[in-house]
Amino acid sequence: MRLFTSLLVLSLMGSIAHAESHTATTDAAAEKPASEAAAVTEIETTTIAIRGKPAYPPEFTQFKYANVDAPKGGLFTDWVMGTFDNFNPYAQRGDAASGSGTPGARSSQIGPIGVHERLMQSSSDDLLSVYYPFIAEKITYNSDFSAITFHLDKRARFHDGERIKPSDVKFSFEKLTSEGLPGLKQYYSFVEKIEVLDDTRVKFSLNVKDKARMMALCGFTVFAEHFWKDHRLDEPLKEPPVGSGAYKVSDYKFGKYVKYERVKDYWADDLPVMRGIFNDAEVQYDYYLDGTVAFEAFKAGHIDIWEENTSKRWATGYDFPAVKDGRVKQLNVVHKNPLRAQGFVFNVKQPIFSDLRVRKALTYLMDFEWMNKNLFYGQYIRVDSYFMNTAYKATGLPSEAELKILEPIKDKIPASVFTEEFKLPTTKGDGNIRSNLRQALRLFKQAGWTVKNQKLVDKDGKQFEFELLLGSSSMERVALPFRNNLERAGIKMNIRTVDSSQYMNRSTGHDYDMVVSGYGPFAYPSSGTNQQFHSDSVDSSYNPANLTDDAVDHLMEEMLKVQDDDEKLIPLGRAIDRVLMHSYLMIPQWNSSSYRIAHWDKFGKPELRPDYGLGHEAWWIDADKAAKLNAN
Repeated sequence: MRLFTSLLVLSLMGSIAHAESHTATTDAAAEKPASEAAAVTEIETTTIAIRGKPAYPPEFTQFKYANVDAPKGGLFTDWVMGTFDNFNPYAQRGDAASGSGTPGARSSQIGPIGVHERLMQSSSDDLLSVYYPFIAEKITYNSDFSAITFHLDKRARFHDGERIKPSDVKFSFEKLTSEGLPGLKQYYSFVEKIEVLDDTRVKFSLNVKDKARMMALCGFTVFAEHFWKDHRLDEPLKEPPVGSGAYKVSDYKFGKYVKYERVKDYWADDLPVMRGIFNDAEVQYDYYLDGTVAFEAFKAGHIDIWEENTSKRWATGYDFPAVKDGRVKQLNVVHKNPLRAQGFVFNVKQPIFSDLRVRKALTYLMDFEWMNKNLFYGQYIRVDSYFMNTAYKATGLPSEAELKILEPIKDKIPASVFTEEFKLPTTKGDGNIRSNLRQALRLFKQAGWTVKNQKLVDKDGKQFEFELLLGSSSMERVALPFRNNLERAGIKMNIRTVDSSQYMNRSTGHDYDMVVSGYGPFAYPSSGTNQQFHSDSVDSSYNPANLTDDAVDHLMEEMLKVQDDDEKLIPLGRAIDRVLMHSYLMIPQWNSSSYRIAHWDKFGKPELRPDYGLGHEAWWIDADKAAKLNAN
């Protein structure tokens, strides 16, 4: 729980930086004379998107991936690693039960249900932040994003029948920022004032004019004041809370299992965002201390669904009888989600990695094809862009539109940006890297390194030596083959694996030579991209390459000016991608554009799947299939 809390705080701090970097552009209008500044107007809407249009129009009646005629019934059993001892995920100690917070993101593969709900709801058909009516049936907001008012649906109810009122929203905000996880008060510091206007409206006035921050309030969780006024949000909660979600706790045994039942006559059943969604009558999470034991439980039918994150097991572990006779289905579901750019990231401030030729040379020594074949069973694709699976990925040579962006900074970026299509070195996957080794040594020689007595040394005879910092021993198996190849070039890489606390401290302070880290995923070049590459964020827990580069800063700042103009943003995004890839800030690793799911054949599924998710929230228990399984 303590590690989760720390990571969440870092995430929230990142959101602050994310919003602040965007604010630099949105506040520009405020600096104009009053005669030039556009008059602030009030906009009323039922849906809102961070950019572009929502996937669904205001008059939509259901998500297209939901079957409104799906039966509601049956028991769905999932599993959780670890233990739990309370029902408050905001507590600063203890372990909260899965499902005791708000539901998992609609775009995730299999997110947990939740007892609490947000003011507005999202969809798995929207790639970016988009919200639809839920507890709030509509919003009004200032055109300069300085205020937002939520109009609550009078039908909205907590589990005990009490109506969800504007005062509950105000209480929830004050409760969360005073007693919630460390960092929340700072994160929500952009809220200047909250006013209950009447029995359906609550208004947030903001001290920062930024759409991203304003929209963050649409996803705000609402608590029942009449319950939580007698409980602290920073302390473990030993009794199930009064919530507003589709499920409430029906049974539990701390450390063993927690069971939820769907609320009868749930107030939101007929809302477009909930029609055909969350169809299981009961959901149970069983707790396991060992993933291998949990998988055996899945094979025995005690767990209904399994999200596979181990390539070896996906390739070799599904030869049990239930798979062979069709009672268990394996799904390899291709998705359209942007992919995270993961790799061995250089700390470019370390003298040993300051030379671009050195970083490029080291890239020749990671044999992805061998690793994919021998470690990952051919299940991964190579990361070759910071915007994989999007329109912003750079290909070929720069277009005319890109050249107009790149020419002004021509002397500050790698010359190869203009002359070479970016391509990573490849091998045949047989372990023979002689050709790549020759290329690497040629680059090292250009950078002043030579091989003497089987060691790569500088002009003073000092061997090329650095440390790879890891926060998990699971990455050692992929680091070792890389180290073996480095040894062939006379390089010494020391692998140091530390505990999570030490890893967080060292990574936050950029106290490393190299780490396994990454960027994104970025749906489009955004303030989040700026956060991970701009010099302004070099002292934060972001910007893993420790990069301070005038040309990159320029591109980031230009990018923030055209957030709502794809005609300009697409070539700018591709130019950014091109410059970053040619800068070799990391040795790109791998990713996958599919979900690996196995499940017992007891589910019914809609004909359509969402664009950016598995759509598991719209599945249902098929009574006939379940009965057939039970008969076997």
